[in-house]
Amino acid sequence: MSTKNLEMPKIALGAWAWGNDGTFGGTLTESELRPVFDEAMKKGLYLWDTAFVYGMGTSETVLGNFLKNVHREQYLISTKFTPQCADPNAENAVTAMYEGSVQRLGTDFMDIYWIHNPLGAPKWITELIPLAKSGKIGKIGVSNHNLAELKQAEEILAKEGLHISAVQNHYSLLNRSSETSGILDYCKEKGIVFFSYMVLEQGALSGKYDKDHPFPEGSARAKAYNSVLGKFDELLECLKNIANAHNVGIAQIPVAWAVAKGTLPIIGVTKTSHVEDAAKAAELVLSASEMENIESCAKRADIDVIRMWEKEMK
Repeated sequence: MSTKNLEMPKIALGAWAWGNDGTFGGTLTESELRPVFDEAMKKGLYLWDTAFVYGMGTSETVLGNFLKNVHREQYLISTKFTPQCADPNAENAVTAMYEGSVQRLGTDFMDIYWIHNPLGAPKWITELIPLAKSGKIGKIGVSNHNLAELKQAEEILAKEGLHISAVQNHYSLLNRSSETSGILDYCKEKGIVFFSYMVLEQGALSGKYDKDHPFPEGSARAKAYNSVLGKFDELLECLKNIANAHNVGIAQIPVAWAVAKGTLPIIGVTKTSHVEDAAKAAELVLSASEMENIESCAKRADIDVIRMWEKEMK
């Protein structure tokens, strides 16, 4: 069913952690996540971002089970083709992965379908073309692509009368390479929606974690952040002061900053409080001086948060 009457919201909700792949530590059950989904829909946060690779179908399956009783015109769904998971025996690996996602999510139409990363580019954007022309996807997106790769994908699609409509990259106060490399400006020029993921650095900028309260041992987040949590002190104090001035939580400030920068943040949600924070952050307006203060503190922190699957956008 068409979702063309749904506007693109200010914030998307991410179901990466729903895949229980060890990134976030621990496991989550459907019964634990159901209230999270219900609260999000209640608050009008209806754009869901997932991928087959998040738990090798687990995230899509859980989300699909929740969507079964929701009218299709009431939500937007965003999922991805991940090159590392491509079926080598498929006639068209992009279509094959899409069809699996369709079954797990219980829909015959993807509002946004992404090429998850540029491994093997531009082969996959070419294989996406028949799917795009079939009318089974709304927006074509590319994720983790640098500016040259983005322009290459756009050139290939333009020859078929198609265009990139969305870009999704790691973008936060501590990783602004998509801004300094010109990707954000390119997206604004071309009318492309820029989705920013890891805006909260998987919780490192939420105010919940610091050197005295590290991430759970054994998780990918612990490996990435625990050794440098001491370098977050000044930035977290800056975020805290601004949050107190607005009578909101610390986690809402980096999200409001990302919205003010003209991006659409993807916020991972595993608790109803995360949903509440996301809804409030979407309406929060920061002053120019607050934006400048936050960015200055982040620059002084000088923390490398590029993860193993990523590259710095240049």
